Amino acid sequence: MAGSSHGHTPAAWTGVTIVFIGFCVAGAFMVLAQPAGFWAGMAITVLGGVVGWIMSAMGLGMPKQTHPVHHSAEQREPAGVES
Repeated sequence: MAGSSHGHTPAAWTGVTIVFIGFCVAGAFMVLAQPAGFWAGMAITVLGGVVGWIMSAMGLGMPKQTHPVHHSAEQREPAGVES
């Protein structure tokens, strides 16, 4: 996807970073067999999604496009057809 800036925003970076931290916390506590820590990590993971969504709503995400962009292949004639 050359030229795409999908995900390269402060909202995306912050949300994904928080989700990653929550995932690591939940994984560590799962290995340690500590259910309370696991669920705390899951709460952090959900918090990351909420923070990313709020930041996006505040204008720190991708701007909304008014017209959808369609990436389609160029219209070409079949190889054996001559004009």
